[in-house]
Amino acid sequence: MLLYLGFGAATTLVNFLIYLLLSRQADLPYLMANIIAWVLSVWFAYATNHRFVFGSKTTGFLPRLAECSAFFGGRLCSGLIDMGLMLVMVDMLQIDDLLVKIIVNLVVIIFNYLFSKYIVFQHQGQGEVL
Repeated sequence: MLLYLGFGAATTLVNFLIYLLLSRQADLPYLMANIIAWVLSVWFAYATNHRFVFGSKTTGFLPRLAECSAFFGGRLCSGLIDMGLMLVMVDMLQIDDLLVKIIVNLVVIIFNYLFSKYIVFQHQGQGEVL
């Protein structure tokens, strides 16, 4: 659990910093900045979750592809939650995008943990956090 929280915080930091850089410094629209930040943070999350958090022992191209696909599928779901909440809260409710980004990341962290633990890395005893 501590490893997940640590790497989850790092993933959230990667996501937030990339979003901040793209939305404030590069002046990209907030949804475009959010998509790019999401893609880069998901790659970071897979690498750290696979190796350090869940200690996956998956080997071979097809099993690794299946694991990676499940991980990205779950993250796609949470990415849609992220984008939907950002759209509603920023555009419709007129809440500051940085505040919304922080709130939405908390929701996404919980969803991603549960999905990774019980679906992606659950085979061969890997669902237990190290």
